Amino acid sequence: MSAVIANGHSMTDELLRVMVCPPLNAGWDRADRVSLWRELGFHHAPDFVLSQSQHDTLCGLLTDAGVAVLCLPPDHSLSLDAVYAHDASLPTDHGLILMNPGKENRIPEAQAHAKLAAHEGIPILGEVRALGRSEAGDIVWLDSRTLLIGCGYRTNQAGIAQIRALLVRHGIEVLSAPLPYGPGPAACLHLMSLMSMLDAHTVLVDLPWLAVETVELLQARGLRLIEIDYSERESLACNVLALGRKKLLALAENAKTNRKLQEAGFDVRTFAGSELCINGSGGPTCLTRPVLRA
Repeated sequence: MSAVIANGHSMTDELLRVMVCPPLNAGWDRADRVSLWRELGFHHAPDFVLSQSQHDTLCGLLTDAGVAVLCLPPDHSLSLDAVYAHDASLPTDHGLILMNPGKENRIPEAQAHAKLAAHEGIPILGEVRALGRSEAGDIVWLDSRTLLIGCGYRTNQAGIAQIRALLVRHGIEVLSAPLPYGPGPAACLHLMSLMSMLDAHTVLVDLPWLAVETVELLQARGLRLIEIDYSERESLACNVLALGRKKLLALAENAKTNRKLQEAGFDVRTFAGSELCINGSGGPTCLTRPVLRA
C-alpha cells in the first residue's frame, strides 16, 4: 500500500486528504467555456463569483474538519464539469484507476488527475479505455472488498468489466447495478445520485429510483436505509459526503433531509450550493475526490 493513498476502499472512514477543482481552475470565469453551459446540461449560465464563493466555503468546511485540500491545476483541456472532481478517477489501496467518462467533454479530466497524482506521488493502478466508459459517480464501495458500479449512460458494461479485471487480482468483488432511464441520456444520473454511504452500516437513499435488485442487495447486507425527503430530490438531497466519525457534509438547501440525518445521529455540516451544485447537478461528493482516509 502506498504511503500517500490509503483506505481507498472506504467511503466513510475519516477523510484526511481530498482533491478538488475550484471554479476558477475549471474556467468558470471564461466566456468561451461558460457559453457551453446548455450543451453541458447546466440549468443556466453559472455565476462565477457566487460559485467560487460557495466553493471557498466548501473548502473551508473541509479544512475545519482536518482535511488537507489539493487543488487540480488549471488546464486548457478542462470544461465546466471539471469542478465535479469526483468522477475522473477512482482511488484504491493499490493506486488510482483513471476513468474514461461517458460524457465526451470530460474524458481529458482523467489525464489531469494523472498529472496531479504523479506530482503527489500517487501511483496509477490502471485506466479504463474505449470502448469502456466509466465515471466514479457510478461507483460505491459497500465495504473494503465489495465495489458496486451503476450501469447506465455514463458507465457501461465494458467499463465495468475493465475495472473488475484490474481489481480481481486484489480480491475485490465488483458488482453491477442497473440504473433507471431517469431524465434520459443528456442528464447526469449516477448511482451516487441515488445512494450515499454515511457510515459502514448506513446508506442515504432515493428509494423509488433504485433498482429492486440494488435495494435487495443493500437490505441483504443488513444496511440501514435512510430515505431522503422526496421534495428535495431536485436539489440533490441524496448527495452527501461522509467525513468520518458521524460527520457529514451536505447542501444547506436540503433542510428536511438534513434534519432526518441529524435525528439519525449524524453531525451535519452544510454549505449553500445553489450555483455551484444544483445548477450543474453535482453535490458535495461530486465536488470532492478523496485520496486518503484514516
